[in-house]
Amino acid sequence: MSARAFVPDDFPVPQGLSGNGFRLEPLGPQHNEADHEAWTSSIEHIHATPGFPDGRWPPPDGMSLAENLRDLERHADDFVNRAGFTYTVLDDGGKVIGCVYIYPSHANQQVVEVSSWVRADRGELDGPLHDAVTAWLSSDWPFDEIQYR
Repeated sequence: MSARAFVPDDFPVPQGLSGNGFRLEPLGPQHNEADHEAWTSSIEHIHATPGFPDGRWPPPDGMSLAENLRDLERHADDFVNRAGFTYTVLDDGGKVIGCVYIYPSHANQQVVEVSSWVRADRGELDGPLHDAVTAWLSSDWPFDEIQYR
């Protein structure tokens, strides 16, 4: 593995996952406006979602589209460098409805921390998304310990 990567260099990183009512694809700058709209419309719901209890993200006062773009570019760079994997969650019509974050733990690089959110008006997908991602990470990824926060 390279210094920043937390999956083996020869591991073919999955480019997505399909579930009932949603699909995942790597998050990138092309999702900026739709991603920004999705989370800014759902800040309170996201803060109530496991994995986001500290209230630091999303920022309660939001952020500009330019700031959001920088955040998406950072996630896309992490994906390319195999340092972390962020997927946008799309509904069957291609609308951004959430995100999934897969990163090594800061406390223990052998542990993978996962979190996800969906927009408030698609809250019924929180559980199915969690279940599908958990199964996917267990079956298709090379991780020994996964903590879905």
